[in-house]
Amino acid sequence: MELEDLVRLRRARDLMDREYEKALDVPELARVALMSPGHFSRSFRAAFGETPYSYLMTRRIERAKALLRRGDLSVTDVCFAVGCTSLGSFSSRFTELVGESPSAYRARRHDEGAAIPACIAKIHTRPVRNGEARPSSPPIA
Repeated sequence: MELEDLVRLRRARDLMDREYEKALDVPELARVALMSPGHFSRSFRAAFGETPYSYLMTRRIERAKALLRRGDLSVTDVCFAVGCTSLGSFSSRFTELVGESPSAYRARRHDEGAAIPACIAKIHTRPVRNGEARPSSPPIA
């Protein structure tokens, strides 16, 4: 992959990082990267190891975790605040990435990380897709 393509892909990724709560779709992100939608999707996955949608949802869930830890917003309010339009899809994706439902995550205590600087806490609380979190078991012979 050429350096110029990586710069364009980073521009689109940076947009997702900054404006995760907006309705971003592949055609719009591809325009930012000056690529066709198909080429953008393939190149993004090759460069960053996941699809643009998966990357955007990870950013949204990451932000949702922070809002849920505060405890002053409902799960529905958090869902819409991070740019999701379906509570069911948000809850399913949250559970897939975090390992517990948004309601359960919001209800439990989070003061164990209160003394950790935010930049470090962000690294340790970043959601990881379940497929990446646990290596698959070797097949039984």
